[in-house]
Amino acid sequence: MTASLERAHREFADRNPQSRLSYVRARTVLPGGHTRTVLSHAPFPLTFVSGEGARLTDADGHTYIDLLGDYSAGLLGHSEGRVLDAVARALRVNMSVGGIHPAEADLAVLMCDRFHLDRVRFTNSGTEANLMAITTARIATGRSTIIAIDGGYHGGVLSYAHGPSPTNAPYPVALATFNDIDATVELIERHANDLAAVIVEPMLGSGGCLPAFPAYIQQLFAAARRVGAVCIADEVMTSRHGPSGLLHLFDAEADITTYGKYIGGGFSFGAFGGRAALLDLFDTSPSSDRPASIGHAGTFNNNIATMTAGCSVLGEVFTADVATAHTARGDEFRNTVAACLARHSLPISVTGYGSMLALHAVARPPTTMAEADRRDHHLQELIFFGLLGRGIYTAPRGMITVGLAHTDDDLAAAIDAIDDCLAELESRGA
Repeated sequence: MTASLERAHREFADRNPQSRLSYVRARTVLPGGHTRTVLSHAPFPLTFVSGEGARLTDADGHTYIDLLGDYSAGLLGHSEGRVLDAVARALRVNMSVGGIHPAEADLAVLMCDRFHLDRVRFTNSGTEANLMAITTARIATGRSTIIAIDGGYHGGVLSYAHGPSPTNAPYPVALATFNDIDATVELIERHANDLAAVIVEPMLGSGGCLPAFPAYIQQLFAAARRVGAVCIADEVMTSRHGPSGLLHLFDAEADITTYGKYIGGGFSFGAFGGRAALLDLFDTSPSSDRPASIGHAGTFNNNIATMTAGCSVLGEVFTADVATAHTARGDEFRNTVAACLARHSLPISVTGYGSMLALHAVARPPTTMAEADRRDHHLQELIFFGLLGRGIYTAPRGMITVGLAHTDDDLAAAIDAIDDCLAELESRGA
């Protein structure tokens, strides 16, 4: 560890004694002090006690501009009044039922219209949505193998950051190289006889906000369909881009698409939807003439709070027009970040699309996980701590998301903080 990084850790710890105490207490009952691995960083993570709009306040009373947005789930900002009011009204009438309620179909209509789906089913998370999408493909095709992307992330049991995780669901998986169409097509053809599905993010989120080349997605799906495999798009993060998601902007169409994160408005949410021929395998109604169907249970799949929140998000707060404008605003911010980075000599670049971006401590913007992994990890950490010290909260890995609650002044302050942080690191010879 460099002397600069040791100093950054020490200054962080000295500045945040209450967060340290909270962390120490939590570790007595929670392995690692929390239940989200992504939150871990040295010397300890901050404990936040309140949030309003685009700001978070920690246990030591420091307030930050929240540029992380809960890894894209917090698109609306903190405590969005329209969503909270809608949920409060709904829960005063009905809270938890072992039956159907109107908001479930209302949200399904909004999602099918917005994302061009024939049918949709709800889950409690993006992880569950991807598990169900893969299950659907395997049952529909009678095959077993899945092709995923090296560097892809589809939930806690479907993680391929550096090859398959030991905690992954036990599917036979072959990993393709992101944005390498020749190698990916060859892999598809090699596994043609047993290939149930390909699953891909239009932009690697956990992998560093690396957008796919549109031609890569289009040719990948074409190759998969030639061998009879199901095309699954994970838009848990990227459905925020444009009116109907990033895949639509790339002029590509999946057989099944998965959703999550921001659509729940702060409540746990997931969904998978797509072609009727696949989704109708879940039709268990007495009127169905199917000889067999897929069961899909879950007490909270149609939770009233989540369904109501989703209706407010898609129907009122984050409409297609708002999404289109927000994507353009995110592109503008990322371009401003890139111009700021170009004023400095440090090897730092920015990648992303729309309102999702990431800073990389590597000179050229990476397009694959292998390129992103060449980053200077110490410099990456120094940027994180440098921005924290200037009141800007991002991910340690460099991820940033622009939210609806961010004002122009907030984004200008973030640019100033990046500029000042890099100038200080240059002066110290980082």
